[in-house]
Amino acid sequence: MSLFFNFLANPSRYRKFAENVYPYTLLIMFIMIILGLWYGLYNSPPDYQQGETVRIMYIHVPAAWMSLMIYFSMTVLSLFSLILKHPLADLLTKCSAPIGATFTMIALVTGSIWGKPTWGTWWVWDARLTSVFILFLIYLGHIALVNVFEDEVKGAKAAAILTLLGAFNLPIIKFSVDWWNTLHQPASVMKIGGPSIHIDMMVPLIFMALAFLFYYISFLLINSQTEIYKKRLKKTYINNLKIHKNKILNNSRKFNE
Repeated sequence: MSLFFNFLANPSRYRKFAENVYPYTLLIMFIMIILGLWYGLYNSPPDYQQGETVRIMYIHVPAAWMSLMIYFSMTVLSLFSLILKHPLADLLTKCSAPIGATFTMIALVTGSIWGKPTWGTWWVWDARLTSVFILFLIYLGHIALVNVFEDEVKGAKAAAILTLLGAFNLPIIKFSVDWWNTLHQPASVMKIGGPSIHIDMMVPLIFMALAFLFYYISFLLINSQTEIYKKRLKKTYINNLKIHKNKILNNSRKFNE
């Protein structure tokens, strides 16, 4: 694994790797979305209590999983950045944050839509909803810190520290339904003793989770390529600007002589 990360530390090698991989991850994503929507909308039964509204689960639950998984990956990458000084870590963390924020927003919005017919209200400040909303704010804080500094290195370091501090919110989100009395239902898939959800509902849930996972991988590769090109253009612009300034200085000196 370390050899793989060292190999990708070179921006040119990483860019070529991303260009070769992302078309396949996009293809897998589209296949998983088609299968997930087909099984979720047409081949899974309505819930005996919630009826057809349970189908929101096939978007809400995978989005919630991805919001946690992406933040966990950002935490690991932040450790790589601060401890190992890996150049790829800051790049991937920066590109992951907007995707993670999007999934968190989807989870919050779909959860509110699901909560209205289930709980009779759009929103309650219980432990699970509040901690996920805090996660969304941390994502936004990370994006802001990366872009507010003129020095990219300082911005990346500040964002990495924020990410590590925010990681303490992950176990709170995961175990909030066990530690406190909340309206949010307890875990029915990832729990001790195995999932309690019916297989007809589990299948589309897994397909949609894989679709969202490959969405993340695909756009992480695409966005990171864009960042590499932006840095290369910025470096080229600065170098050309220096050459132009030197020419002006040399011409002015010749004129004065």
